[in-house]
Amino acid sequence: MKIGFVVQRYGEDIIGGAEYHCRLIVKYLKPHFDIEVFTSKAKDYITWKDYYRDKITYIDGVKVNRFPVSKKRNPVKFGKIQHKVFEKEHTEKDELKWIEEEGPNLPKLIKEIKRREEEFDFFIFFSFRYYHSFHGIKSLPQKSILVPTAEPDPTLYLKVFRPVFNLPRAIVYNSWEEKRIINLYSDNYGVPGDVVGVGSEIPYEYNENRFRKKYGIEDKFLLYIGRIDKNKGVDHLFDFFQKYKKENNDNLKLVLIGKEVYPIPEDEDIVYVGAVSDEDKFDALAASEILMMPSFYESLSMVTIESWALRKPVIVNGGCPVLKDQVVRSGGGLYYNDYFEFKEALEYILNNKKIYDKMGEKGRIFYEENYTWNRIVEKYLKLIEKVGEKRWKIST
Repeated sequence: MKIGFVVQRYGEDIIGGAEYHCRLIVKYLKPHFDIEVFTSKAKDYITWKDYYRDKITYIDGVKVNRFPVSKKRNPVKFGKIQHKVFEKEHTEKDELKWIEEEGPNLPKLIKEIKRREEEFDFFIFFSFRYYHSFHGIKSLPQKSILVPTAEPDPTLYLKVFRPVFNLPRAIVYNSWEEKRIINLYSDNYGVPGDVVGVGSEIPYEYNENRFRKKYGIEDKFLLYIGRIDKNKGVDHLFDFFQKYKKENNDNLKLVLIGKEVYPIPEDEDIVYVGAVSDEDKFDALAASEILMMPSFYESLSMVTIESWALRKPVIVNGGCPVLKDQVVRSGGGLYYNDYFEFKEALEYILNNKKIYDKMGEKGRIFYEENYTWNRIVEKYLKLIEKVGEKRWKIST
């Protein structure tokens, strides 16, 4: 069986998000299928400016077809149309304009997968909100599988996307919460689908002392891993942590890993180590007390799964339905909705060793039951086999 993966960006130097999610799925499904990737030449998701030169490259032994972006995004223009469709009365034409401005505009990619349609059994599209998924699924509905990576933000409720969720042969959801929201919004209960998510690559060895020595961190610390961005909720994480420190005379630190987009407060208790290797990341998780996830919008947090794999409790933003649902179902942490709950969650976990260990163990069990790569691959194979059989029956 031959499968094409269609995604907005793709590269070994693109870490995190749906793009990294896609690359991991490709890697683990490669032994089972003949796979090609179709993507843009862009690296920057703000402007979608062409970056990669080669039309064809190979990553992890998989052919990657790259296409030029026909129209770079103008952030100012995009901001104006987004303000209109998210906050004001507007038409379907306005929403279609939003998709065009959202990008990346890849008409040559759409034309190519349509031209090569007969070569492939399925095309798996990542991220519903982008040009390639919207137009690609509408062009090849009978051969489309969608991985929405949907967050409960205003994009999900644009009217133009409602029929798109009813077109694919199947949908691969990241969480039960994502599935519930999409089902309710689009009434696509008849489309086959499963909650799959993505696995985590957990190393056999990690060393908390190695991380502490490398970065000169001796005290206990909370850990944040991800883009240092207001959209990820780091502003209120900083506010809540600093308020907590004023009320508690202890040596607890907040360590940040990731690219800085939002200003980090100048505070001796907030330690920024920048972007790090996977080895450093897992060493940091091993050394940390608790992983903090302050984001309001997530379809699935891979680092939360990785934290649970290392038996580390997680405290998440209760305003994010996906994260809240996962800590409730797993028992691997707590959620907060305001500063009082933030403080109570911290103190409850940090001051109760039995509770701490129990949450860590429940998180590990949740990871093993749902997010090992054997389990992820098994779900993909079963779903593809299921819809493949239906398609062959229809075609005959």
